[in-house]
Amino acid sequence: MYVKRLICIFMGIMVIAISIMTMVGGKEQPKNSYIKYVEFNVSQSALQSAIDMDIQTEPEDVHLECITLLAYLGAKYGGDFSKYKYSDMSSFAEKLKNGESVDELTKDMKYFKYYKEAYGAALGGIVGNYEQESEDENGDIKSEKKYGIRWFSPIARTFPYSCYDDFGSVRTYGYTRPHLGHDLMAATGTPVIAVESGVVECMGWNRYGGWRIGIRSADKKRYWYYAHLRQNRPFAENLKEGDTVTAGDVIGYVGRTGYSNTENTNGIDESHLHLGLELVFDESQKESDNEIWINLYAITSIVGGHQSTVVRNNETKEFTRKFEFKEIE
Repeated sequence: MYVKRLICIFMGIMVIAISIMTMVGGKEQPKNSYIKYVEFNVSQSALQSAIDMDIQTEPEDVHLECITLLAYLGAKYGGDFSKYKYSDMSSFAEKLKNGESVDELTKDMKYFKYYKEAYGAALGGIVGNYEQESEDENGDIKSEKKYGIRWFSPIARTFPYSCYDDFGSVRTYGYTRPHLGHDLMAATGTPVIAVESGVVECMGWNRYGGWRIGIRSADKKRYWYYAHLRQNRPFAENLKEGDTVTAGDVIGYVGRTGYSNTENTNGIDESHLHLGLELVFDESQKESDNEIWINLYAITSIVGGHQSTVVRNNETKEFTRKFEFKEIE
C-alpha cells in the first residue's frame, strides 16, 4: 500500500510537471517563458533605412528583411538606438549579401533572438506584398501589385495634423501615470484610419479614453488602441465588435471625449487621436498589470507618408476609403 501511494504521488508530480511545460523548437520550455518586457527605441532613421533596404532587395537573391536588420542592431546596441550608425546596418547587410548567414553573424549575440521576436511582434507585416487601387491622370481607376509599406497613417489624406514624441509624458486624470501612447492633434471630425488590418475586439466608452476602438492584428501580436473619438458619432457607420477591418479603412473620427465617468462627455481640452500599440506574447498579458505598450513615434512617422484617400457621402456625412487595398501573403 505504501509503495502504491508513493507511485501515485510520483505520477501526480509528473503530470503536474508535464502540464506546466510546453514544446518550443523541440525543447521543453516553461509555459511562462514568453517575453514580458519590450522597450521599443528604434529610431525613425534606423527604421526608415531598414524598410528601404527591405523593399529594395525584395527582388534580389538575398532579401534583407527589416526586422532582422533591426534585431541585429538592437542586439549590438543593447536596444539603445541613440548609438545608431547607418554604417553598422550597411556593414551587416553587405556581409549577408556576400553569403554570410544570419546565424553565423549573430552566434555571439546573446539577445539577438529576443530582439528578433520583440521587433517582429512590433513590426510584423509593416512591409510586404499588396494590391492597391489608384487613379491615373485620366481619372481611371487601376489596380497594381507592389511590395512595400502596408500600414497606413492613422489620419486620412488631406486632413492636417501635428504630433511629437510624447510617449511616457505625465498624465494626471484619475491618478498620475505615464502616457502609454502617441497623440496626433487634429480637428474634430477628422477621419481615423486603421493602421493595420485586424479584428475589432472592443468598441465603446472608457472613462480615460472616451469613445475608443481596439483592433487586434491577424497574428494576435498587436493590439491597436484608438481613443478620444468624436462625441455623439464616434465610429464609422455600421462598424461593430467582431468585424474585420482592412488597413486604410475609416474606423472613426477624431474628437475629445474621455476623462469623465459620464458617457459621451467631452472631457479633453483639445481634439486629438490617442493611438496606442500593445504587444501581446501571451493572452494573459492582454489585460493585466504587466501590459506592454510601446513608443509609436517612429512608426507613425514612417507610415505618415502612406495615407488613405477618403470620400464623403454628403447625405450621411460619413467618410469611406476611395481606393481598395488587399494584402497578399
